Amino acid sequence: MTDTKTWMCLICGWIYDEAQGDAEHGITPGTRWADVSMNWTCPECGARKDDFEMVQI
Repeated sequence: MTDTKTWMCLICGWIYDEAQGDAEHGITPGTRWADVSMNWTCPECGARKDDFEMVQI
């Protein structure tokens, strides 16, 4: 996988990394942000997907 991106929760700062996914919450490594369900919420604070912003790390 190339050009993976990271997304940060604007509420608590939790980072979603496309390369790592969120296996603990059912999102396999390599899952693009666009493919994450709109019903998914931040595992740290419960923020909605709309509360995330792409960041470069």
